[in-house]
Amino acid sequence: LRFLLANLADFDVTKDAVPTEQWLEIDRYMLAHLRKLQDEITGDYSRYEFHQVMQKLHHFCSEDLGGFYLDILKDRLYTGATAGVPRRAAQSALYHIAHSLVRLFAPVLSFTSEEVWVNLTNNPADSVLLHAWHELPPQSDEAALMQRWQQLRSIRSRVQKVLEEARVKSEIGSSLAAEVTIQAGS
Repeated sequence: LRFLLANLADFDVTKDAVPTEQWLEIDRYMLAHLRKLQDEITGDYSRYEFHQVMQKLHHFCSEDLGGFYLDILKDRLYTGATAGVPRRAAQSALYHIAHSLVRLFAPVLSFTSEEVWVNLTNNPADSVLLHAWHELPPQSDEAALMQRWQQLRSIRSRVQKVLEEARVKSEIGSSLAAEVTIQAGS
């Protein structure tokens, strides 16, 4: 949440938001993934399955967000033109991710969520606990996006395993030093 807040510091949704149709595909994938997560978690809350909520939030934050999306997003956020569409599209996605996550965390991490909410909204008189679940912008092709990106993430996972083996053997210093060739059927 701290990373999200830091990268939204210069973002004003009323003038900087980019329509989802202009987002990069990876941003639209994360929105689709977040929608699926939010639907699952709100269902878990309605059944009082708090352990499921926490497991899903932990996995999403550590694996999907931190271990995948934000890792890829850093270059665009830090090196892109400040008001450029690619950076603003990323911030638009982060805005929705932050608003969804803070509300999903609120029932079980109320104090942390309140602190995040004040920073996110810049309104200390408001409370995250007074708001419903975040309404994510609609997309028409989410099933296809999810399927395509699950395949890409599967390939990425296999490549990372090979890169880690090469690092252990001191064949490369970092993944940036590697050149990867992917062949169909391998």
